[in-house]
Amino acid sequence: MSIINEIKKGNISSVIKSLAKAENVSVEYMAAGIVDGTIVAPQNKIRNLTSPCAIGKGLKTKVNANIGTSSDVVDVHVEIDKLFAAVEAGSDTIMDLSTGGNIDDVRRVLIAKCDVPFGTVPIYQAVISHHCAKKPIADISVDELFTIIENHAKSGVDFVTVHAGLTRKSYDALLQQGRVIDIVSRGGAFMTEWMVKNDKENPFYTHFDRLCEIALRYDMTLSLGDGMRPGSILDATDRAQIEELITLGELAKRSHEVGVQTIIEGPGHVPLNQVVENMKLQKLLCNGAPFYVLGPLVTDSAPGYDHIVSAIGGALAAANGADYLCYVTPSEHLRLPDVNDVREGVIASRIAAHAGDIAKGIPSAIERDKRMSRARQKRDWKAQIECAIDPVKARAMRESSVPEEEDVCTMCSGLCAVKIIDNLKNDK
Repeated sequence: MSIINEIKKGNISSVIKSLAKAENVSVEYMAAGIVDGTIVAPQNKIRNLTSPCAIGKGLKTKVNANIGTSSDVVDVHVEIDKLFAAVEAGSDTIMDLSTGGNIDDVRRVLIAKCDVPFGTVPIYQAVISHHCAKKPIADISVDELFTIIENHAKSGVDFVTVHAGLTRKSYDALLQQGRVIDIVSRGGAFMTEWMVKNDKENPFYTHFDRLCEIALRYDMTLSLGDGMRPGSILDATDRAQIEELITLGELAKRSHEVGVQTIIEGPGHVPLNQVVENMKLQKLLCNGAPFYVLGPLVTDSAPGYDHIVSAIGGALAAANGADYLCYVTPSEHLRLPDVNDVREGVIASRIAAHAGDIAKGIPSAIERDKRMSRARQKRDWKAQIECAIDPVKARAMRESSVPEEEDVCTMCSGLCAVKIIDNLKNDK
C-alpha cells in the first residue's frame, strides 16, 4: 500500500515523523500535504533510505543532481565519484540518466551506494537497447516500455520521469506555432518519434492506468516529465509547453486519486520576466502538486556558466512556488559533466534554493543568515565557515591567505569597516 493510502487509513509511519521533524513542521501538516498531493516523500517500498526527503508546499526547496554514463563516456567508477560528490555537496536526490554501457548494471551499482531518493528515466533504456541492436525507436512495443519501468521499480528506484503528457495534440501545437529549437528533452524527442513513426498516441498517456498500477505496487513516485519544455528563452511559455502542462495537471489528478505520489516537471529556458508567471500557472493547473524545474535558465548566452544562469532563475522560481530544483552544471550544453562540474552545479542550485526559501519565509533559511551575520560582526572566522553553504571552498579560500585564527582578511587588512566601528564603540 502506498504512503498516501496508509495515511488515509490513519497509519503514520516513523519516516513521516522524521521528515516532519527535519522540516520543522508538524506531523499533521506533513501527513495532510502528502494526502492532498502538495507534498511527496519519494521512497520505493523495497528501499530503506537513511536520508529520505520530502518535497513540496511549505518545505525547504530541494535540489536534484543528474549523473550517468553516455555512449561516449562509460565508467561506472566515475559515476560513483559523481554520486558521492553530489551527496556530499548537499544534493537531496540523485537521478541516473545513463545512456551508455550496461544500464542495468550501472543502475544497480549506483542505487546500492545511494542513501538519498534515487530516480531514473526508463525510456532511455528502451531506446538505447534498440539503438544498440540497430532497431528503430518505432519498433519499441508498449509491453517493452512497461516491462522496463517495472524492472526499474523492482530494482528500488524511488521516482521515475515519464513523459506521459506529451501527446499528439501538444506536438501539433508545436508544429503550428513553430519554435527556434523544437524539442530539447531527450525523452520528449524519443516519445515524439515513436508517436509520429507509428501514427499512434503516446502509450504512457493511453495506458496511464497501467503506469499507475506499477507505481502503486512499489510506492514509486511519478515525476511527470516536460517533453515540451523550451530549450530557448525565445520559445518559453508557448502553446506546446502549456498544452502539455494542462495534460500533466489532468494526469496528476488521476494518479493522486489512486494513491500515487506525483511531481510535475517544468521548464527549461525561461526569460526572467516570465519565471513568476510560469510558477503560478503550474500551481493553478496542477492543483498545487510539487513543481520540479530545470533551472530555469534565464539566458541562452552563457555556456560554461549555465550553473550561474540556472541559479538566477532557480532562486526566483523557488521564491514563487517551485519546490524542487534540478541542478545545472557549468558543462551544460557543452559536454558530460565531470566530478567538479557536479559539485559546482549542486552548490549553485543549493544557493538558489536557499535564497528562494528566505523569500518564501521558511524559518530555518533565515536562521543560517542570522548566524552568519552575527559571526561576521564578531569576526568569528570559524563560525562563518561553519555557516557557509560550501564550507569546503570557504575554508580553502580563507586558509590560502591568512591563518584562520587571525582577526584580519586580505581584502581590508587593517581598514576593516566592522573593526573600525567596533573599536569606536569600545572607546566610549
